[in-house]
Amino acid sequence: MISAIILAAGESKRMGQPKMLLPWGKTTVLGNIISTFMNAGLEDIAVVVGGAREQVEEIVTQGGARIVFNEDYAGGEMLLSLQRGIEAQSHQTRATLIGLGDQPQIHEGTVRLICKIFITEESRLIVPSYQMRRGHPWLAERSLWPELLKMKFPQSPRDFLNQHAEEIRYAEVDTPTILADLDTPEDYQKSHP
Repeated sequence: MISAIILAAGESKRMGQPKMLLPWGKTTVLGNIISTFMNAGLEDIAVVVGGAREQVEEIVTQGGARIVFNEDYAGGEMLLSLQRGIEAQSHQTRATLIGLGDQPQIHEGTVRLICKIFITEESRLIVPSYQMRRGHPWLAERSLWPELLKMKFPQSPRDFLNQHAEEIRYAEVDTPTILADLDTPEDYQKSHP
């Protein structure tokens, strides 16, 4: 089984308001990401929450995903949220897709492609690539989780990927959405539907 972890614990300081709650089409930024992952066939989605906890948890519950609370979210370290998400994975999970809570532009086809590569090739580490640039969501097979769990700040998920650069199976995509996230009001104004 492939599951997903959506990292949505940040405080959105650069945005000036909780970006997971911003409108996106008929839903919210976070609601759209959960929906995209579900539509791609992922049934077990854990959303790591922290900032604006009550409102974000409401979106997670409405979307049919699971809530994982990162009690140290104010530190702002993505690694810690990823570790909380890994710790909350089911024993049946063989691999987990790691997505960002501020990347509502992600395509269902990208998620499906990464999952298909894992199922057909059984690669341990799959990262989407657009014009030779790594993006999200990326997939880590269960055997890699202990290494991620042992990492300590100032290490980051990027360091983990760099350490395993030779092992990465790249999923080439023709859309820059794997690189785009929402950090500032300008990012949101340029991208939202």
